Amino acid sequence: MRIRRTLGTAAIAALALAATAVGPAQADATAVLTTGSLGGPAAAVGDVLTASLLSGTAATFYDGATSTNGISCANSSFSATVTANPAAPGNAVEQLNTQTFDSCTSNVLGVTGVQSISVDNLSYTNTVGDGAGSPVTLSPGTAGPMQTTVVLNTILGSVNCVYQQATSISGTTDNTATSIGFAAQPFALTSGSGLCFQTGYFTATYGPVTDTSVAGSPAIYVN
Repeated sequence: MRIRRTLGTAAIAALALAATAVGPAQADATAVLTTGSLGGPAAAVGDVLTASLLSGTAATFYDGATSTNGISCANSSFSATVTANPAAPGNAVEQLNTQTFDSCTSNVLGVTGVQSISVDNLSYTNTVGDGAGSPVTLSPGTAGPMQTTVVLNTILGSVNCVYQQATSISGTTDNTATSIGFAAQPFALTSGSGLCFQTGYFTATYGPVTDTSVAGSPAIYVN
């Protein structure tokens, strides 16, 4: 009986040591995307992330990378679903499901107003990295190239301008504002009248990005 007690005690001690060895390693693993703070709880696969334009900013489609000629929208928002969120360092992946624009104006000669801007061929794939520069890459999904259709009101009636990006656009994230932004990313005109500029350069910063699947919709951080 005494031998059995000794073996039992040794087995329990071994299991305790094993649990101690594994436990801290698991606790130290921080996901690329966390909620509420840096190093916080991981954003779960399937969580829905949303954001509107960062306060005081606009979404713009201009005719040049440094131009101010084109379209400016006071309101824009997006909704995306987390599809992968590995331990850092690494890349998290989101599926962009919706992106909207409204309260848009234009200073293009001959354009009297902006009727609508729609984002087509959704969903898109958004890859969020935690490397130098906090890189973001938005690329097409399976439905076709990234496409935006702009409907303009003109003195001669409405005009449709269709812009596409077949490969990807680049952006960055910022943990101070918990935001994601794109600056002067080019989309080529594929159909439209002479009132449509040949390349539309898209700029927008969205934030705070929040996880609406978690109580209180905490902000998203990139670790």
